Amino acid sequence: MDHKNKKKIFFLNFIFVLIIFFLDRISKIYVVKQFNKNLDSTLYESKFLNIHLIWNEGIAFGLFSFNDKNFYNVLTMIIILVSIFILYFGIKNKGLQRYALLSIFAGSLGNIYDRIFYNAVPDYIDFHVEEFHWFIFNIADIFITLGVIIMILTEFFSNNDNYKNINEKY
Repeated sequence: MDHKNKKKIFFLNFIFVLIIFFLDRISKIYVVKQFNKNLDSTLYESKFLNIHLIWNEGIAFGLFSFNDKNFYNVLTMIIILVSIFILYFGIKNKGLQRYALLSIFAGSLGNIYDRIFYNAVPDYIDFHVEEFHWFIFNIADIFITLGVIIMILTEFFSNNDNYKNINEKY
């Protein structure tokens, strides 16, 4: 691959990550501002979807939420290191796997930003069916989840010749 083509792919990958990061930032800023204006954590309610702001100090789905600041800082450093590895593998991979890893990285970047600047991640999307509520999440979590699903699917289809041909083009 020539130098010009590598620069183009780098630029596209960079834009891809920035778009996800800014979608996440804009949505979080909007929800937090609405919360501050209304001083009510529930901003919207419907039959299946609520916009309800919570501050998550743990990791995925609020796991490992503790009041210990040292544990929080160590957990944040581990998340940063894992995200760096994901970025590295995203750059080294091709095709769908590259974009799946870059989606995971971009989502983690949005949540890392919040962990550093707010000491918690604002989660606000609350899907529910009657009294059963799924975990509350945000846009970054959506892209992390999509990236993981795509990675799993690409592993299932990696022996397929059509998949190999598509994956080698990108």
